[in-house]
Amino acid sequence: MPSLLSNLKSAREYLTPTLKSSAFLTRGVLTPEEFVKAGDELVYKCPTWTWEGGDPSKRKPHLPPDKQFLMTRNVPCTERVSSLENVVAESRSEAAGAAGEDDDGDWLVSQVLSAEEKKKRDEKELEDEFDILDDEGEVVAEKKLADLSLGGDDSAVKESDSSKTNANNVAAANDDDDDEYADMDDFEDDDIIEDEAAVTSPTVAANAKTSNSDDNILKVRTYDLSITYDKYYQTPRIWLMGYADDGSSRPLTGDEMMQDVISDYAHRTVTIENHPHVHGPHASIHPCQHGAVMKTIVRNLTKDQAEGEEGGPTVEVYLFIFLKFVSSMIPTISYDFTMDVSASTKK
Repeated sequence: MPSLLSNLKSAREYLTPTLKSSAFLTRGVLTPEEFVKAGDELVYKCPTWTWEGGDPSKRKPHLPPDKQFLMTRNVPCTERVSSLENVVAESRSEAAGAAGEDDDGDWLVSQVLSAEEKKKRDEKELEDEFDILDDEGEVVAEKKLADLSLGGDDSAVKESDSSKTNANNVAAANDDDDDEYADMDDFEDDDIIEDEAAVTSPTVAANAKTSNSDDNILKVRTYDLSITYDKYYQTPRIWLMGYADDGSSRPLTGDEMMQDVISDYAHRTVTIENHPHVHGPHASIHPCQHGAVMKTIVRNLTKDQAEGEEGGPTVEVYLFIFLKFVSSMIPTISYDFTMDVSASTKK
């Protein structure tokens, strides 16, 4: 199925005329020349990205032979998206506007809480809801707790201290009795155990050292990400190929890669298709709304900078903005886009 779908899309792209005039600000799309210019800036600012020529038989004539697509390899993915809590960052009015204008309903920028942040929040909620109970199961009033902490009930404190002292004295006496009647056989057994430990300790220590060394290595999934130019939609397109975290370099299945995609987008905006340059099926973020979203983001950036001395965003920063909003769909894949870009999709 992915093969047939890819062939149909390749034919459609082949028959689509190449965009010649710039429409970056008006439609959020790029010409092939602008895609190359934006790619050059990404490679310059982020050396983890490189230009690739790919299979000569699959090269696109509207792009330079050595700049067919961009690639970054071995990108770490430390945890599954399912381990994070998704929080939609947009307000209801923004979401409604996105759904009603330009049909951008599927493109919500999500915010996620890390496992550590979620733990802290849960602990805070537990602390707020926690009540201290007395011996009869009744809630202890805050005032009573304050009185106890300030020494308001001295008799209770003294009685408790006296009980603890008596218990410690009894325990100490019992220990002395045990020591007085200790059996010599116990010492003999202890010597044997120590001798055996002395003989086996080098091997045990060596094994422990190896085990600790392995435990200190964090095994994570890795991804190869690539960016191609889609001539039909006239925008960049992201492709992902994941590899297992067991050290076998086994390619992940489609379902496994979807574990690293926000559930709102998995199997909808992100699907499994054949890469136009690299062999094998990849997870791909469909570019049907890329132009509309980029147009909105560029317009908002232009408004924010309208009163400043500098002009609006240029073609060179297109891929930085593009990678910023794509990261909201694959938040646990830590690829590099360096520049701090505020990618707002507010209408």
